[in-house]
Amino acid sequence: MEFLHTDGNNSDFVALCAMLDNNLNELVGGEAQRKQYIQYNTLEHIHDVILIYDGSLPIACGSFKHYDDGIAEIKRVFLRKEYRGRGISKQLMLALEEKAKIRGYTSLILETGKPLAAAIGLYQKMGFHPIENYGQYKGMPLSVCMQKEL
Repeated sequence: MEFLHTDGNNSDFVALCAMLDNNLNELVGGEAQRKQYIQYNTLEHIHDVILIYDGSLPIACGSFKHYDDGIAEIKRVFLRKEYRGRGISKQLMLALEEKAKIRGYTSLILETGKPLAAAIGLYQKMGFHPIENYGQYKGMPLSVCMQKEL
């Protein structure tokens, strides 16, 4: 496995994000079910991305962006289905945490959805705890917001 630190313009990151969106559509019953979230998952403000490769194949991505003083928001975490259950997501999250620390962040926040039980479980194992829905996710009953101090 090879880790690549890049930005939101990387074509492999863009392709993995498209796969993430397709996966989310399958889980929730189509894009129409996610339309209120799509506007919050654009890539133009994402400057810190980590990709994981198996040989030349991009298999995972994760990123963060500035949210507030000392706080970065985790965005667009995805691992190809055939690679799940091998601890790769944990390695990705640890790499994102380290990069956020280097950038000077002291806390991470994220939003995920109630249907994403595996993601919620991973984040809890990584030390994230539920918080009140923040920002644009206030009033969205299917959103689960979490935070971790670094």
